[in-house]
Amino acid sequence: MNRKFIEALRELEKEKGIKMEAIIDALKVAFVSVYKKNYNEDYQTRVDIDVKTGEIKIFRILEEGEESGEIGNEVEVTPDNFGRIAAQTAKQVMKQRIKEAEREVMYEEFKDRVGDMVTGIVQQNDARFTLVDLGKVESLLPQYEQVPGERYKHGERIKCYVSDVRKTTKGPQVIVSRTHNGLVKRLFELEVPEIYEEIVAIKSIAREAGYRTKIAVMSSDKNVDPVGACVGPKGSRVKMIVGELGGEKIDIVNYSEDPTEFIKNSLSPAKVLKVLTDEERKFALVVVPDDQLSLAIGREGQNARLAAKLTGWKIDIKSKKQFEEELDEARRERVEEQDRSEAIETKEKEKKQKKQKKEEKKEVKKKKSVKEKKEKKVEKEKKDKKGKKAASKKKKKSKNISEKT
Repeated sequence: MNRKFIEALRELEKEKGIKMEAIIDALKVAFVSVYKKNYNEDYQTRVDIDVKTGEIKIFRILEEGEESGEIGNEVEVTPDNFGRIAAQTAKQVMKQRIKEAEREVMYEEFKDRVGDMVTGIVQQNDARFTLVDLGKVESLLPQYEQVPGERYKHGERIKCYVSDVRKTTKGPQVIVSRTHNGLVKRLFELEVPEIYEEIVAIKSIAREAGYRTKIAVMSSDKNVDPVGACVGPKGSRVKMIVGELGGEKIDIVNYSEDPTEFIKNSLSPAKVLKVLTDEERKFALVVVPDDQLSLAIGREGQNARLAAKLTGWKIDIKSKKQFEEELDEARRERVEEQDRSEAIETKEKEKKQKKQKKEEKKEVKKKKSVKEKKEKKVEKEKKDKKGKKAASKKKKKSKNISEKT
């Protein structure tokens, strides 16, 4: 190695961002390995590279007890023809380091692009994934990130959403998606200047990729209609997005902080008569005209499902007729329940009255019994007293007769 090589390392550091210190350290490790392999040496060695002149020196590190004529615990053992071997090794190390640096640079570039929209060219298509060329790197569009029914032709240019970037030994592995809600958001940001300028904000998106998407928007400027801005003159803006998504239908609705109003808007294009909400359970009962029921529910429940995803509420949809019938039924049940309650209450009252009368009779009977016993006792006491008086009188009379005799 010479000064030109050192200068080349410095240029490489500027162009590729590979630090010169890192390359020098890698070269030192490689030179130690090459020296031991080529000269069958197994003692401990150290390599020194002069970063000014490019001169290479190899030193043997002496073990305890060994002595040398030089100062310190090591001795120079650089072979005469080591320069040629070093040049070949340096070339290999440089190639490897450049590849690693390029991979690292690409990874650093793409890891910050997660959530971005990219345009790529379809290169390869099979049952597992589609390979999309993004220019500097090839990305994978897995089967689960592909829109049902979409077919990707070789050489076709498509827009994708970067969903993940993984670091591998072969460089960054970029995973892209055509089904992610973020793709719809990025397309609107691209086509609608008001969204890019943050005058109009996308509050939520609900999507069944390939079939239908609902998007809720609001404006920070009262003079700007958020839905109109997204649709564009004669629908030009939304048509571009629909075309990019392969004909997927898009409903754009106004966002509202009021759940009732937001739920009503989310079921567009169906008309809504009434929304009854339960804040605690986040449940809403929606009443629509009889001829709007199928439109509100949608094909296989799609419109209702998307509205529920968009608002974050559970939604039950009834026609006006169904609601009135269920309301009448509920009223009848309430009246019947009230009648049953009144009947039970009356029965309980009668039962209580009977029990009270029975207890009163029992009490009267008890009092009568006590009175009769008392009266009998008094009568008995009177009889006893009378009897004792009569006996006393008789005794006295008998005594008088005996005295006369």
